[in-house]
This record gives sequence, C-alpha cells and structure tokens, in this order.
Amino acid sequence: MKRVTLVLLGLVAFCFASAQEKFNGLDMNMGTLSRLSDAQTRSISPENFTGEKGKGGMADPEKHKGQRNVANSALQARELGIGWKVNPYITINPGETFTIAEIDGSGAIQHIWMTPTGNWQYSIIRFYWDDETEPSVEVPVGPFFGMAWNTFAPLNSIAMTVNPGSAFNSFWKMPFRKKCKITVENINPDESMNLYYQVDYTLTEVGEDEAYFHAQYRRSDKNTNSDHVIIDGIKGKGHYVGTFMAVGVNNNGWWGEGEIKFFMDGDKDFATIVGTGTEDYFLGSYNFENKETRQYQEYSTPYAGLHQVIRPDGLYNSQQRFGMYRWHVLDPIRFEKDLKVTIQDLGWRSNHRYLPQNSDIITVAYWYQREPHARFPELPERNRLEVN
Repeated sequence: MKRVTLVLLGLVAFCFASAQEKFNGLDMNMGTLSRLSDAQTRSISPENFTGEKGKGGMADPEKHKGQRNVANSALQARELGIGWKVNPYITINPGETFTIAEIDGSGAIQHIWMTPTGNWQYSIIRFYWDDETEPSVEVPVGPFFGMAWNTFAPLNSIAMTVNPGSAFNSFWKMPFRKKCKITVENINPDESMNLYYQVDYTLTEVGEDEAYFHAQYRRSDKNTNSDHVIIDGIKGKGHYVGTFMAVGVNNNGWWGEGEIKFFMDGDKDFATIVGTGTEDYFLGSYNFENKETRQYQEYSTPYAGLHQVIRPDGLYNSQQRFGMYRWHVLDPIRFEKDLKVTIQDLGWRSNHRYLPQNSDIITVAYWYQREPHARFPELPERNRLEVN
C-alpha cells in the first residue's frame, strides 16, 4: 500500500509540474490558443523596418518625399499626412540585395506574407540564423512558395498558402536563438521589383530541442540521369519536413512513375525509404487522372497537392508543366547523421516498359536540423534559373 501511495504521489507531482510548465507562446494550435505567455508579438514591414514597439507608420510624406524605401507612397498620401500608408512597399533595384528583416534576441518567425512583382525566379530569398554567414535558406521566391513557373496557381495547405493575385504566405515555424536576418536579392538586370511584405514573429525563450529551418533549391534542366537529386550532403541531426516539385515534361504519355528515395545515416547503394511512384508520394494515385473528365485533376490539401497544371495552348506554351507539394508535418523523416533524397525521372514507353525521361525538374527541400549545416551548392546562374 505504501508503494502504491508513493506512485500516486509521484503521478500527482508530475501532473502538477506539467500543468505549471511555462508556455513560451510557440507551437500554436487550437489546443494552446487560450494559454497565456510572456512572449512578445512583433511584425516587420516597410512601415516598420525594425519591428520595434510603437515605431510603425512614422514616415512623413512631406519630410521624406522622394526618398526611396522611406516614403514610396508619399505622393498618394500627400493630402493625408503622417500615419497614412506612406511606405507600404520597397523597391529593389537590379543587382541589389535588401535586408527585409533583422531581428536580435531569441524567438521564432511564425508567418511571412509577401507579394513580389517581376520574375519570381529572379528574386532570391535567403535566411540566416544567429551568427552564420552562409544562408540556411537560399531559394528563388517563387519556388520557395510553390510557384516554379512564374505563373500563379492557388495553393491551400497548412504550411504554405498562395492566394490571388500573387499573395505568398509561409506558416513554417522558424526558431532562432540570437539573431535572424532575411534578405531578398533582385538578380534581374533589367527591372526593379516592388515588394510588399510582412514578417510576423514572436520574441520568447527557445527550447534546447528546437532545430533550425532550412530550404534549398535544385534544378535538373533536361535531366540526363533520370535521377533528380532533391537534396544531398545534409550532415547532422534533424528531420526532413517537405518537398515542393515542379516538372516540365518533354515527352508524351504519363511522366510520373519515378520513385522517391531517402538515403539516411550511412545508406549507400540502397535507401531506407523508397516510395512506389511520383503521384503516390504526393498522396495522389493513378496518374492524378479524373477518370470521368480524362484530365489531370488539381487538388490542394493541408499536407499534399497537385496544385498547378499548365496545359499546352497550341501556340507558345507547348509543354505540360506541373507543380506539387508534400509536407511531412505529421510524419517527418528523421535522421541522425546524414540525409540524401532523390526522385527518378521515369515514364512509360511502348510495350509496358519504363521510359527514362529528360524532364525539367525543379525542387525545393525543407528540413530542420542542428547547426552548423553543410554549405549549400552554388545557386544556378541567372540563365539557368529562368523558366521558358
């Protein structure tokens, strides 16, 4: 009886301690929405570049008239005065890199909204965590948000949404401990770009077990290996949380027989996780085909989708193009030491034989890991980033 009493007392103490555990304001969901915390909510936009409390909307249309990225809408606000939408956007000139957010302290980005103009392949977004000099995220803005072909398509998922007319939203949780810096580079030599944006974040304590968010872009243009590398060279402990893939098909027939493979923790010739086909990995089936309409069926769900189908128009848009995503939010791919992810570029040929293809494949890999991370391969030069 004494032993039972001690066990019960221990359970009561554990439950009490758990109930009293301080909430840091992160990991928001319907179950935590009512919990109070000491976290501080902040937001950075062109109307408040620092996110400081009480420092938003201070540009003066008269005093700052003509100053780029200080009062870009001074003309429109000239009759209203200070506080009336004087600088809602920035302009990034050709070849220029602009720091859209720089945050000191510990916390996490919880939401990003932006709507860039111009060629989305020519706007490069980079994230730097703490004191690192090499980015943990380096991706053209369009593909980062699931838009690889510089063409809008609705995307409605738990991690990303893309809404009319070109509203890009990220809800990935992005913790940092000392500092966060986000830059956007305009590599278009001919055009300036305008960027409306908002970075919503929380300043709070970050737990020891929180890893850092990473994303990397890769492209196999006219792939000759029939094996596209989504990611390689990841070193350290972490978990893989998502894939965006765009495919430009260069042959007729069904193009998505390729299997995805996750090589982890020392795998060499054979992977630990091997899928059964491209549409299967993206949580579809049987060629993404609507059997009644005999057409590709777009879908966009919380964790997976074929959200973009670009059909030939009989003139200049002559090739099929697709965009799809798979978020491993509830089923992350965990690794202890290393990770490589590939997908086969495979279709069908005559007599029920597989066809190694030469597709144009663009991917963005998303994962969390402890720092330091392995250095990324160099981003392709501008002509190889262009889509046509």
